[in-house]
Amino acid sequence: MKFIRVAAFCSLLFAYGHCFSQEKAVFSNFFYHNDDKTIEYDPNEEYLNPVIRGFYPDPSVCRRGEDFYLVNSSFAYYPGIPIWHSTDLVNWKQLGYVLNRKSQLNIKDLRMSRAVYAPDIQFNEHNNTFYVVYTTVDMGGNFYVKTTNPKYNHWSDPIPLPEVGGIDPSFFFDIDGKAYIVNNDAPSYPAEYDGHRAIWIHEFDVKTGKVVKGTSKVIIDKGTNPEKKPIWIEGPHLYRVNNKYYLMAAEGGTAEAHSEVIFSADSVMGPYKQCPINPILTQRNLPAGRKDAVTCTGHADLIQDINGNWFSVFLGCRPYKDDFYNTGRETFLLPVTWNDEQPIILKEGESVPLKLKKGMLRPENRDLTGNCDDFMANKLSNQWNFIRTPQEPANSWYQVGGGKLTITPRPVTLNSYGNPSFIGERVISKEYTATVHLDYLPLKEGEFAGMACFYNDEHFYTLGKTVNSKGKMVIRLSGRNKDKTFSEEQLIPNKKKLSELVLKVKQVGDKMQFSYFFQEAKAENKIEMKFSEQDATVLSTKVAGGFTGAYIGMYASTTDKDMNK
Repeated sequence: MKFIRVAAFCSLLFAYGHCFSQEKAVFSNFFYHNDDKTIEYDPNEEYLNPVIRGFYPDPSVCRRGEDFYLVNSSFAYYPGIPIWHSTDLVNWKQLGYVLNRKSQLNIKDLRMSRAVYAPDIQFNEHNNTFYVVYTTVDMGGNFYVKTTNPKYNHWSDPIPLPEVGGIDPSFFFDIDGKAYIVNNDAPSYPAEYDGHRAIWIHEFDVKTGKVVKGTSKVIIDKGTNPEKKPIWIEGPHLYRVNNKYYLMAAEGGTAEAHSEVIFSADSVMGPYKQCPINPILTQRNLPAGRKDAVTCTGHADLIQDINGNWFSVFLGCRPYKDDFYNTGRETFLLPVTWNDEQPIILKEGESVPLKLKKGMLRPENRDLTGNCDDFMANKLSNQWNFIRTPQEPANSWYQVGGGKLTITPRPVTLNSYGNPSFIGERVISKEYTATVHLDYLPLKEGEFAGMACFYNDEHFYTLGKTVNSKGKMVIRLSGRNKDKTFSEEQLIPNKKKLSELVLKVKQVGDKMQFSYFFQEAKAENKIEMKFSEQDATVLSTKVAGGFTGAYIGMYASTTDKDMNK
């Protein structure tokens, strides 16, 4: 009897002309469309913020000639530290990742908001070398890497900085050839209150690649108006302008009270005093519910173009409701004005504009419609990331090319704090539609392949094909919100089991709609099947916590039945 059932099933496979393997899930035609309401603007005269959309926080920028380079935090995603190139500060093209080898970044079982924090990129004209310095939380502290040309996409292995504690280090190369590192750390005496931090400076020997012993000192204690007990002075950067030194830093934490402040000194080692106008950037105290709100602004960097114009890149958030946002902290750009004593990014009380006159900037030519991938290239494009560092050899569980992304399901799930068979990209808009085609034949319970909307190991949705506990092939929607889980399934008719499946996710406001249909020869024959509407705030920073943003991508597992336990 068992032999008859197996033979009948094999005949069914042959009749449909497919060659499936229970070990492979074949994805094709990934489509992501930005459904945000269109802002009318003239790309020849104006540009739009953010200039880099989605979870790209903590921007740091440098320039060599007419080339600008920018890096962002990546936390526990791999590869680490996305790096971008531009010639006008508006149109950015991703070169790749600074940390793109396992020898540079080997993330295991860490929470998604650990690992790589706040990279800083600087160019040292005295030795024609670029430096990126960063913090790895729970992975050894502060490190730097270097290269002579970021366009080669090959940086050195990490070099430790054991003398530099805390977080957020950044380099400063002075005109006399001397080098320094500034960073956030605990004060030199016991902290007086929660959030009491200090900014330290260390002289750095470029020839030895080490901190000069005995040079470390605190240059800012507490922050601006220390009598008011300011919190979380961090993300420092040093600049020299007209023989005066400026220290810029974030203050107030990373939420709605975030701000950017600035100090000045006549000597690089201080003493530093706060400039007359502070903060020089913040959105706190603005009316809630204002149109086109940008919140949480701070962690800025300053840059001067070849014509002497000053600009600032900084992080900000675009809520879709109250202070809910799924896109994480994004990279914004504003022109900087100077008075006789200091720079100002934005006057306090003014809102960050989403549309600006381009001024000296070149016409905007960014594609704002979304990210799509036909998988024709024989390697993953720069938009794709892994959850933590893959431990197996490269391409051992996925292959790409010829119009297909083939993923081998493995016994790792999205809530396992491991490296699941997931390849995803950042959600880059408040509203969007995403689809992907899937060929996959699960043979037993637990085998699953489909789409995943992921924020962290406790907050995600999955939509895909599997076999339920009754041995029936189904399309299943599952979700996890911390300790709460749910699952819905719809039975696949026998005649559709071997049909190509199209999975679809759509976010509108604070709701998510998951659906699917089977690819038909005639488009008009398509019948879209929907699941119950879901809460998009599950994938927001306010609900899920941490410092990252939502991802969407392809996922497969052999043990998915255990995922929601």
